Amino acid sequence: MPFEIERKFLVTDDTFKQDAEKKVRIVQGYLSTVPERTVRIRIKGDAGYLTIKGKSNESGASRYEWEKEISVTDAKELLELCESDVIDKTRFLIKSGKHTFEVDEFYGDNQGLVVAEVELESEDEAFEKPAWLAEEVTGQNKYYNAMLMVNPFKDWQK
Repeated sequence: MPFEIERKFLVTDDTFKQDAEKKVRIVQGYLSTVPERTVRIRIKGDAGYLTIKGKSNESGASRYEWEKEISVTDAKELLELCESDVIDKTRFLIKSGKHTFEVDEFYGDNQGLVVAEVELESEDEAFEKPAWLAEEVTGQNKYYNAMLMVNPFKDWQK
């Protein structure tokens, strides 16, 4: 069974952009956001994806993930069936030591939120922390993209 292990951090300034090796626009929506399984449709650049994620473990760092590439046409059609609006963001890829951080800068209702993730081989694997990393938010459900659909960043201060 494929599992992803990742840690998530806030990013409070845009100095990470100078280190980005690549960036890509992502639009995604959810066919299901129940905690036991999320079903995501994504258009990333010029490719479409269907992803199913299971519930996170107790630490929030590990969970089942299955992903299949689909056509952009199919992805666009499936986005029309999603539970609510879409997440719109740019993802920046930044090398740090032997790891690559994925930094997502959000738009729309989540404008102003910037989150970095790093995938690991194990939950306790050491990694180099770039200077632009801020508070760790691993396991905090409100930072999951599926939850940003239900409770967007713009509403957090209300």
